Amino acid sequence: MIDESHALKHSMEVFHTASKIYNSELKKFPQLEKQKEVIYVSAIVHDMCDKKYMNEDEGIALIEKHFREMVSEDQLKVILKIIATMSYSKVKKVGYPELGEYQMAYHIVREADLLAAYDLDRCIIYSMFCEKMSYQDSVARTLDLFQTRVLKYRSDKLFVTSYSKNASLLMHRKALLGMEDLKRVRF
Repeated sequence: MIDESHALKHSMEVFHTASKIYNSELKKFPQLEKQKEVIYVSAIVHDMCDKKYMNEDEGIALIEKHFREMVSEDQLKVILKIIATMSYSKVKKVGYPELGEYQMAYHIVREADLLAAYDLDRCIIYSMFCEKMSYQDSVARTLDLFQTRVLKYRSDKLFVTSYSKNASLLMHRKALLGMEDLKRVRF
C-alpha cells in the first residue's frame, strides 16, 4: 500500500506543478506542445513504480500494460524512461538520462516532483507510516533530511527551468521557517 505521502494527492500536486512549469516554458520551448500528454501522464503515474513500495520493474510493466492502448509506442517509451530515471537518488547516482527532444519534458516532471518534496508534513508522514517512527523521531528525521538533501536542491543545481528556480526559492524560505516551527513544538 502506498501511504498518503506518495498517493493520489501527491500525484495530483505533481501534475498541477508540472502543468505550471509546462506553461511557463512553452514559449521558450514550443516543441513541448507536442509533448504535453507525455508530461502529464508521467507526472500522474511517476510514483506507481516507486521502489520504496514495490518492485520497480513490476510497476513499470503494469504501467506499460495499462497505457499501451492509450498513447503511442514512442510516447510510452518516453513516459517509462522519465518515471524510471527521475528520482532524486537516481539523478544523484547516475545523472540525467539522454532523452533528446524530450529532455525538457523530463526536467518538467522531475522538477515538479522535487518541488513537492519541500513539504515538511509529507516527509513526517512518510517516516511515521513507512518507517514506523514516532512523531518525535519523524520530526528529527525530517529536519535532518531537509538539511542534508532538500535544502541543497538549489545549490546542487537540480532546477533548470525558470519556474522551478523561482518557486524553489520561495519554498526553500518557507521550509526554513517551517523547520524553526517544528523545532519549537517538539516534545
